[in-house]
Amino acid sequence: FGRVNAAWLEFDSEDFNGRVEMSISEYREPAILNAGAQHRIKTLEPVRNGNTYRLELNDELYEGVRYGWIHVRSQDAPWHIDKIRLVCQIKPTNYNGSFQSNNADLNRIWYTGAYGVKLNLLEDFFGAILMERSDRFSWTGDAYTSQAASLVAFGNYDFVLTNLHHTAEQDNGIFSYSMYWIQSLMDYYQYTGDSATLIHYIENARFKLDRAYDHYGTDPTLSFYGWDERLGAGFENSSCRESQNAYKMLCIDSWLDFARMMESIGRSELASIYDGFAEEKIADLRKNPEWFMDFGIHAASDAINAGFTTEEEQKAMYELVFADRLNRVSYSPFNQYFIICALARMGRFDEAMETINDCWGGQLKYGATTFFEVFRPSWNLALDDNDAPPNNQCGYTSFCHPWGGGVVNWLTEEVLGVKPVKPGFLEFDFKPHPGSGINQLDGEVPSPAGNIQVAYNLDKGEFEIEIPESLKGKVWIPKTKRSITEIKMGGKLVYNADLKESGLPAYILEGDDFICFKEVGAGKHLFKVVYQGKSPVYEENILIYPAGEVVVDTESSGSWGGVYGSDGYVLCAYQNIGDKVMD
Repeated sequence: FGRVNAAWLEFDSEDFNGRVEMSISEYREPAILNAGAQHRIKTLEPVRNGNTYRLELNDELYEGVRYGWIHVRSQDAPWHIDKIRLVCQIKPTNYNGSFQSNNADLNRIWYTGAYGVKLNLLEDFFGAILMERSDRFSWTGDAYTSQAASLVAFGNYDFVLTNLHHTAEQDNGIFSYSMYWIQSLMDYYQYTGDSATLIHYIENARFKLDRAYDHYGTDPTLSFYGWDERLGAGFENSSCRESQNAYKMLCIDSWLDFARMMESIGRSELASIYDGFAEEKIADLRKNPEWFMDFGIHAASDAINAGFTTEEEQKAMYELVFADRLNRVSYSPFNQYFIICALARMGRFDEAMETINDCWGGQLKYGATTFFEVFRPSWNLALDDNDAPPNNQCGYTSFCHPWGGGVVNWLTEEVLGVKPVKPGFLEFDFKPHPGSGINQLDGEVPSPAGNIQVAYNLDKGEFEIEIPESLKGKVWIPKTKRSITEIKMGGKLVYNADLKESGLPAYILEGDDFICFKEVGAGKHLFKVVYQGKSPVYEENILIYPAGEVVVDTESSGSWGGVYGSDGYVLCAYQNIGDKVMD
C-alpha cells in the first residue's frame, strides 16, 4: 500500500468459497511478533461481515500495515475479489509546522518523523508503537521525543498536555523515564507558557527529582536505558557502567531544568534546592579531572546536554567518543536524538547532519515511510529494501516507532533555527545553523500567538521572518564561515565596515559566527546580506567497521569449549543430532 498506515485489511466478494487466510506487515513478509500480542502471528482467517472479509487481529482492529496478503488455501469453484482495501484511522491533527529546504532527503526526514508520530496519536494519549505487540500504550520516556516532534510539527498543545496528565503518575518502572517526563514538562512549558500546569505539577516533579537524588548513589540500579549494546542491550544488562553514567548526567540535566522553570515563576527557594543538587554532584565529578574518561557516546551526550561542561571538557569528549562517525551512531533513534543535541551544543552541526543522514537517512534508504525502533546503517549493506529486519533484545523490530521523531524537533530548532527563549515564545531565537550544503530553507513554527514564519536563502543573502503580535525575537544572521560586508534591514543600511568602525547600534551584536539583531518585534522583516568568500565544503568522514585479522588458531587445540561457543564451535545451520552430524 505504499506506506505504513494505522489500518486493517479487508476484501469484498459476493461468491467467495473455500478457505483463505490474510496477512499484514510493515515490511515485505507476513509479520510475526512477540509473545503477548493478541495474535502474534499476523496471519489469520478473516471474519465475515456480509460480503466483506476482514482480518481482525486485536480488539481495536488496526495494526501497522504497509503490505497485505490474501492466501487462497482451498476453493470449491472459481470466485472473485471485488475490492481490496485498507480501512485507515488517524487522529485529526493539522501540520501547523513546516520545513522545506533544498535538501530533499532532509525534508523527507522531517515529514517522515512527523507522520510516524501522527499515526500514533490515539484517542486520548500518545501511543508508542503501531503494531499490537502488547506494549501499545504511552511509555513515559518514549513520549518525550514524540511530544517534542508534535510541538513543532502540529502545535497540538492541548493533546501534549493530555499526555502529560496521562503519564504523570507512571514511569513504567524505568527511572530515566521519570526524568524525561520532567524534560517533557519543560518543553511544554517553554512552548506554551502554561504556568498554571507547571505550578500544578510542582510537587509531582519534586517527588521524581528527590527520588532521583536518593537513587543517584554510586551504582544506581536501572531497568532500562536504551537498546544499544553499549547501554546494556535494553533490559539485559541495564545497570552497566555506561547506563549508570548516562542516568546520572540526565539527573543533573533535569535538576537544572526544573530550577530554571522555578526561577521563571519566582520560586527562587525551589530553584536554589535543585541547583544545589546539581552543583553538589558536579563538584563530586570534578574531584577527578578525568571524570568523563570512562564515558561512552551516550553518557557523554547526556553530560553535554546538561549544560555544565566546559569547552575544554567538550573538546576532550569529542575526541574520545564523537570523532568516529560509526561510534556516534546509536542502535536506537530515540537515543540518537540526544547525540545530535550534544553535537549541536558543541557547534558540530556538520557532524550532526552526517549522523542524521546515517541514522534517519539510512532508514529512508532502507525504504522507511515511518521511523524504526532500532536501526543500523549496515543493514543497507546486507539486506534488500523493506526486508524483514534483524530482531533483537526487544524481539520484533517495530517499523513505526514514534520515539524516532526527535529529529523533527531538532531540525526545526537548529537548522530552521526557531526555538523559544522565554515561555510561550514571548522571546525566541531565529538562529539557523544550515550546515554544509543547506542553502535554502523556509518553514513555520507554531506558537500560542500564531505561526512564526521564517525563510533564508544563502545564495541570495536573504533572511525573512514574520512575527505574530505580542512576540519578539532575536534574528541571528549566520556568517557560514565567510565574512559579511553589508546588511540591510527593510531596505535600510544597518551594517557595514564604516558603521562598524563608528560603533554598532545597541540592537546589533556581533560574534565570531553570527551577527545578531536583538528584540525584533511583530511584523514582516527582510534582511539583505552581502557575503564575501565561500563557505568551506564539509568532507564527510568514512564509516569504518573494524574487524580483526582472520588467523588460524593453533593454540586451543581440542579445548574449544567456551572459546567458540559451548559446543566448541559456532557454525550456522550445522549441529550434532545424536551420533549423526547434520548439515
